[in-house]
Amino acid sequence: MRHGKKFNHLGRKTAHRKAMLTNMACSLIEHKRITTTVAKAKALKKYVEPLVNRSKDDSTHSRRVCFRYLASKDAVTELFREVGPKVANREGGYTRIIRTGNRLGDNADMCLIELVDFNEIYGTEAKKKKTRRSRRGGGKQVKDSAPVAVEETVPVEEVTEESPAEEVVTDAAAEEVPAEEVATDAAAEEVPAEEVATDAAEEVPAEEVATDAAEEVPAEEAAPEESADKEKKED
Repeated sequence: MRHGKKFNHLGRKTAHRKAMLTNMACSLIEHKRITTTVAKAKALKKYVEPLVNRSKDDSTHSRRVCFRYLASKDAVTELFREVGPKVANREGGYTRIIRTGNRLGDNADMCLIELVDFNEIYGTEAKKKKTRRSRRGGGKQVKDSAPVAVEETVPVEEVTEESPAEEVVTDAAAEEVPAEEVATDAAAEEVPAEEVATDAAEEVPAEEVATDAAEEVPAEEAAPEESADKEKKED
């Protein structure tokens, strides 16, 4: 008979039942979802949702009350640091029970209990639906044409980016040519200096002039001979 039976003892004594629910609550807060039987999940839902609701108020009193039921500093920290801000705008219904069928062996009714705001599957499905609604006819043509436009634009960008660099290189090479011309001009300017040296060498005829002056000495010697001839004639 079930007269007045409002609480499921789960086939355990009080201490064992509380310890089990404490461990399951810590696992749910840490991993955000666990697999268990439907009976245990319903009992855990009543046990953990008041703690999640209290995590919205991050105060010393709230932390101490939650620590009384969880008995784990890591779980309390995770509850107030990660779960509390995530469920701040939710008024209730923090957990969800999803039935997964019967367990092999004892044929127990199994389920998955999870925190609603940390579900990733339902969020991704909603995003996919939004993208499907936004798609219209001709979407495949846009996809096919987009790569072609990219292929056409890439070579143009490469040409525009590389051509100025090549021009700069050619300009630098062109600027080096006048430097060489300057060197050749300097070498060409040195040639007149050598010509000056050759001009100095051409001064040798001046020495010949000196030799010509020396040759004039016999002419002077010839003058006394003429005077001697004149004396003989006078005699």
